[in-house]
Amino acid sequence: MELKTTPYWWDATPLSRIERGDLPARADAVVIGSGYTGLHAALQIARKGRSVVVLEKGRIGQGCSTRNGGQLSYSIKPGLRALTAKHGAEVAAAIRAEGPASLAFLGDFITSEQIDCDYRLCGRFDGAATARAWVEMRQQADGHDIIAVPRDRQREEIGSDWYHGGIVHRNYGALDPGKYHAGLLRAALQAGVVVLPESPVETMDEGEDGVLLCTPHGAIMARDVVLGTNGYTPEAAPWHRERVIPIGSYIIATEELPREVIDRLFPQDRMHCDSRRVIYYYRASPDRRRVLFGGRAAAGEAGATTAARRLRAEMVRLFPELESVAITHSWMGFVAFTFDKLAHTGARGRVHHAMGYCGSGIGMASYLGMKAGLRVLGDPAGETAMMRPAFPSRPLYSGDPWFLPAAVATYRMLDRLGL
Repeated sequence: MELKTTPYWWDATPLSRIERGDLPARADAVVIGSGYTGLHAALQIARKGRSVVVLEKGRIGQGCSTRNGGQLSYSIKPGLRALTAKHGAEVAAAIRAEGPASLAFLGDFITSEQIDCDYRLCGRFDGAATARAWVEMRQQADGHDIIAVPRDRQREEIGSDWYHGGIVHRNYGALDPGKYHAGLLRAALQAGVVVLPESPVETMDEGEDGVLLCTPHGAIMARDVVLGTNGYTPEAAPWHRERVIPIGSYIIATEELPREVIDRLFPQDRMHCDSRRVIYYYRASPDRRRVLFGGRAAAGEAGATTAARRLRAEMVRLFPELESVAITHSWMGFVAFTFDKLAHTGARGRVHHAMGYCGSGIGMASYLGMKAGLRVLGDPAGETAMMRPAFPSRPLYSGDPWFLPAAVATYRMLDRLGL
């Protein structure tokens, strides 16, 4: 079967074919990046009557906003104990509270904007890859929002015996990222946002009158800039580039399967993940006809065919009955991790940013993009606890993660050893 190297989501929702228009000489705000972060910021600013231009280096929405797996979580990776040790109890509690706030914002936005994107709160099952992980997961369960599922009841959640039990996060959810992005883009265009594809920002210089941004097609002066580039942060923003680690995340889609197969594999129709350091995440497609299976395909970056082969092998290890199933799509996108595993937002002069979602960015990118837009407007509602931690970098790091292959290989070894 011919392997498509474009996202499965693009079959139903192709990227918008917006023509590149003329670059205005000035704008109240220029947003770099046309994903969730950038469009949410642009929407807030434009709806208050300000002129907004979105610059995208390629096609609109071509980045990870339309390439992800469509899984929704609270997007805060460090636990309360770790955050408290580092930032104190007050800041830690405030940061943790932003997780459910981001997911609530996303649901309210989709409802109010009437975006048809298969959004639902279905919960997520996290499988324990080792007996040790099961003990740790069981301690997280509170019997309400997080439910422990012992191994002898695991088949109620997943059609696999590979895990040692797991937990269900009841308030996590799912959507179709392509449809969600299309609805968000439509709202931004209706609000008057000017969206220009094929317009990479080559330089960005701040002066007394604003920020001058140069592209291959001319220059534009902005009073404020919002950087919403996450795993695609350009060299024109070196300070930010030194603080995010772009990591390729790979996904495959199977051929269409009989409904009874999907019902056995995903009896509760939840999202799925596991406890490994190098995680895999998977789900049924919204129409419950395919398996979508994602994760890190190799220590370094891999091509679509290699990624498909390796992800398929892992999928079959979890679900042996898929041994003879064909793969129809294999694609990837760059997420952005940070050195403290937290998303960050704030400003340096007139350049605002929101980025570093650590692979769990649909809700948080939408939320922090909205918050950045409000801060451009001077609205106090734009304040967020995610502004409070410093945005760390590391010596000798300039945005090229040379250390990534060794780190992934080490994490895989620890996973194999069950440590």
